[in-house]
Amino acid sequence: MTYLTWYDLSDATVGLLFGIAGVLGGYALRGLIGRWQADAIEKRARMVLEEAEGEVKTKLKEADILARAEVVKAREEFEKSTKTRRQELQEIADRLAGREDQLDKRSLSLDTKEQSLSEKLESYANASEKLQQDRKKVDRMTDEADQRLQTLAGFTHEQARKELYSRAEDEVRSESGSLIRRVQEEAREIADREASRIVTLAVQRFAIAHSSDIMTSSVPLESDEIKGRIIGREGRNIRTLESLTGVTLLVDDTPEMVVISGFDPIRREIARQSLEQLVADGRIHPQRIEEVVQSVTENINKTIYEAAESAAFDAQVQGIPSEILRVIGRLRFRTSYTQNVLAHAVEVAHLMGLMAAELNYDSALARRIGFLHDIGKAMDHTIDGPHAIIGAEFLRKHGESDEVCSGVAAHHGEEASSGMYGVLCSAADAISSSRPGARAETLGVYIQRLEKLEAIANSYPGVSKSFAVQAGREVRVIVDPDKVTDDEAAVMAREISGEISSAIKFPGQIRVVVVRETRSVDYAR
Repeated sequence: MTYLTWYDLSDATVGLLFGIAGVLGGYALRGLIGRWQADAIEKRARMVLEEAEGEVKTKLKEADILARAEVVKAREEFEKSTKTRRQELQEIADRLAGREDQLDKRSLSLDTKEQSLSEKLESYANASEKLQQDRKKVDRMTDEADQRLQTLAGFTHEQARKELYSRAEDEVRSESGSLIRRVQEEAREIADREASRIVTLAVQRFAIAHSSDIMTSSVPLESDEIKGRIIGREGRNIRTLESLTGVTLLVDDTPEMVVISGFDPIRREIARQSLEQLVADGRIHPQRIEEVVQSVTENINKTIYEAAESAAFDAQVQGIPSEILRVIGRLRFRTSYTQNVLAHAVEVAHLMGLMAAELNYDSALARRIGFLHDIGKAMDHTIDGPHAIIGAEFLRKHGESDEVCSGVAAHHGEEASSGMYGVLCSAADAISSSRPGARAETLGVYIQRLEKLEAIANSYPGVSKSFAVQAGREVRVIVDPDKVTDDEAAVMAREISGEISSAIKFPGQIRVVVVRETRSVDYAR
């Protein structure tokens, strides 16, 4: 075991003490060094602050100098602008002074003119007053002169006015009659000659029979005994036939004959042919009736198509669709008055083609329009409207050209004609319908039309006699030559023709001839 001696202890203590003293000395030295550094920093900061204060003072001096310079410059500019503004204000004041002088002068001139105008107005007022007095004086003198003239002439003012109006009207009527006659003569010389040539040539080149027998709607029987078989048990046979054909059978009205009643001519024809076959066959019962009606209907449809093809061939019209042929062939069983409508269509086609050729138009197109113009008459009652419009719409739906549809729609005037073909169709239709025998009338209707024509002519003053001649196509009016002049006769012919057109419906045209003649008769003894 080792023990420390006091010598050893003192050395350790001394080392420790010296260590402590070194540490304390280091701290003290460090504090002194820090104080010295702080003093140096403070001294340096003080120097920087002094330098900054010097720079600030220098900058302030420079700024003050610049501000003073700007103030001086702004003051100079202000004085300069003020001087310029003063000059402008002075110029404006000078101009205003000049304008005031001008206004003063104008005011003085206006005062002078106003005074002169007042004087003129006063003068005009005086003159107007004097004029009114003179006018009253003239009116009074005019009234006195009128009274003296009326006294001398024996006419009142109203009577004189009527007399003047009457004379003026007579002169105007006379002049208008002369003008009408001259214009009509010139028009006839140009139009009638050419139109008559074209129409006459067309009619002469194509002529067919116009009247056709109306299809009978009756079936003759060998005896009345077969009527019972036609009626059948409890009427089942006749009811079956009527329901299948859509007509009415009248069995008991006429002996040895069955009358077929119906508005549709095709249905009537189917019923007629079916009944004829049933009577000839002898087997009459519902099942047999259905078979016969079906067979006859097929034959009628075939006949319709064949009739349309034959008519198109006769009319020299090609390329018509089968849908249109099936419809237009139905016209084979329709009549207008006593004229077969399909034959009428063929005739109109030829007439249109001939007239179109004379006028250098497309004759093939004209024949096509004429052949199809009455196709609307083949439509049934389910379609409303004029047959010309209906036919045009039908043709348009089936691909016909606008020229064809327009000509068909315009041939009765329901639509305005867009070209010459509508006019030609209307003319050809009128020619075909108005030929002798094309339209049959009852005797009563015919006599009534003639009497009405003569009554219209006799209603005019100065007419002695009137006669309806040429089967009602011409009215000859005999006038009194002492009451009607030549010019008045021309006016009367025009007025009578206008009244006939508005009062009577007729095909074609009616010629009005006013005859005025003077006869001098003496006897030799």
